[in-house]
Amino acid sequence: MTERIAGAVIGTETEFGITIRNQPDFNPVLASSLVINSYAGSRARIQWSSEEESPGKDARGFGYQPPPMADFESGLVNVVLANGARLYVDHAHPEYSTPECTDPLEAALHDKAGEYVLEQAARAARASLPAGERLFIHKNNSDGKGNSYGAHENYLVARSVPFGDLVRHLTPFFVSRQIVIGSGKIGSENGRPAVDFQISQRGDFFEEEVGLETTLKRPIINTRDEPHADPTKYRRLHVIIGDANLSETQIFLKLATTRLVLEAVEAGTIGDPIVLTDPVESVWRVSHDPTLQTTIRLADGSRISALDLQWHYLETISKHAEMEGVSEIDQRAIVEWEQVLEMLEADPRSAADRLDWAAKLDLLEHYRERDGLDWSDPKLRLLDLQYHDVDRDKGLYHRLVAANRMRRLFTDAQIADAAAAPPESSRAYFRGRCVEKFADAIVAANWDSLIFDVGEDTLKRVPMMEPRRGTRSMVAELIDNSDTAADLVQALGGTDG
Repeated sequence: MTERIAGAVIGTETEFGITIRNQPDFNPVLASSLVINSYAGSRARIQWSSEEESPGKDARGFGYQPPPMADFESGLVNVVLANGARLYVDHAHPEYSTPECTDPLEAALHDKAGEYVLEQAARAARASLPAGERLFIHKNNSDGKGNSYGAHENYLVARSVPFGDLVRHLTPFFVSRQIVIGSGKIGSENGRPAVDFQISQRGDFFEEEVGLETTLKRPIINTRDEPHADPTKYRRLHVIIGDANLSETQIFLKLATTRLVLEAVEAGTIGDPIVLTDPVESVWRVSHDPTLQTTIRLADGSRISALDLQWHYLETISKHAEMEGVSEIDQRAIVEWEQVLEMLEADPRSAADRLDWAAKLDLLEHYRERDGLDWSDPKLRLLDLQYHDVDRDKGLYHRLVAANRMRRLFTDAQIADAAAAPPESSRAYFRGRCVEKFADAIVAANWDSLIFDVGEDTLKRVPMMEPRRGTRSMVAELIDNSDTAADLVQALGGTDG
């Protein structure tokens, strides 16, 4: 098996929905701050350093103007956790960014750990609310009032891979993968045609094929060129087209299949790209048809369904695996992928034990048939939202899990452990262990550095430009043998101020 950079490091960023019932002056920024400050896990409250960050830089080589930073995004409500993750307020939402992971199963586990962290934080925050007020956290992507918030993915990619190749091969993949990764929702938004139920929560909100924005004129392919690593060697593919998932199988498939496609692009085994006539329109048309019968037009005049597109990618990736070799985890993903496509082909609702949108559709159809409800009934919309509640006593997803109606990949104990301890095979290990042991000495951080106050005239910056260094095997003994942050910095050979 040839070593590849593509997808060697993976992470997710999830903006959670937040509301407080019976609070007339509800402010989502203050509510998000309350939740984050209420989290009792091991953490370091720090200033997030944006000095080395460049969220406005475009992968197409365009010039850029750094975007303005709102007051609530200034890092005043920002913590780094002992598992290497970041928890902060972003765009009036509590956001959880996983630590860097080196395989899609590990990344899926740490994505689920984010739900656990937010659930624990919300439980603690409720204790400080007046009687009668109730705080809710939802892992979803839409408030049903025209506002959408993100569930982003990040993949390490070799700088040598032409960005144009990524655009050509990933566009049809992202358009069609909705049927595998959608969370489902009632109705349409953003001026799209009316629909009873659709596959994706985000499908209505994409308006461009390629672009830099993430909150307006959202593109299918995001061009943000901010690697959080050595920019001469790496790029970070920032994926904004995708839903926040609760299904463990679905999160794993989302990350694993995308990584495999990236691997095949890098290896040159992906074949010729499939060209869609209108990718933006295709996104919402695919999402609007849970029967999976809709076809989309290709540049050669033919038409193809999203399901057939996914079968095409599966066949391509299976050949790639035979030619290049893939890991045991990736091979597992290929098997899972095929099983899901077979289920969707037979009857989409047969995938209700592993896909959020199928589970939700099956649940809602049950209530519709039992109570004679129309799709516009407020009861159904409430059930739609309740599916995403991270509270394990309230969320409908969690009730399905408790009833053994959702397939699991992890135990509750594994998820809780991932919320407390970092991955061991990336720089997240160094970050997380430093937070655990030297939290009081960490004054600022970003993904590729930690800044310490060791009692000297200048602060000490420890760079971490290589995401695959700082692992347990490389630094555990060093950290264990350092009684103070000053000892650690000295052992590392000193740093700049």
